Amino acid sequence: MGLSHDFDQELQTLTLAGGPLPANIRVSNQRGVNLTAVVTSADTLGCAISEIEVFVPQLQSSTFDVLKEWAKQLSQRVTYLLEQIGPLEFDEQAGQVLIRSNKPDQLPDGAQYYEIVLSRHGAGNFLLKRYQFTKGQAGRQPVDMLLTRQVITKLIDDLEATIP
Repeated sequence: MGLSHDFDQELQTLTLAGGPLPANIRVSNQRGVNLTAVVTSADTLGCAISEIEVFVPQLQSSTFDVLKEWAKQLSQRVTYLLEQIGPLEFDEQAGQVLIRSNKPDQLPDGAQYYEIVLSRHGAGNFLLKRYQFTKGQAGRQPVDMLLTRQVITKLIDDLEATIP
């Protein structure tokens, strides 16, 4: 079974138990890929997640071109979030690719957007978060991603399928 199946089972257990929340759901596959999602709310229809982090051991020794290709594949495959995502920055020296919402969700007082960082270094090779910025205020604030069970399952499947 894949990461999404194991994740869904853990999410179901968390939902039926009624918490405790927030909770870290951690799942792994036979290739040593480890996924951690911070779940802040869950019910039978979906969940709120503050971040998804994935450690991919084989990326630590990969070339930067492998990372760029992963960014391309992810951006082409993940088309069902609130906004379309696409690569924004390629930093070969840091070994990172930044992917963001192409057109952030415009709110009356600001905007929200997805941000994915792909990296060859450290414990997290994939980090997905959602941010909000408010007009007239400096900086940005992380906000939960509200995902149906179907969307989170598809996202995890697509993430796992595109891992180099």
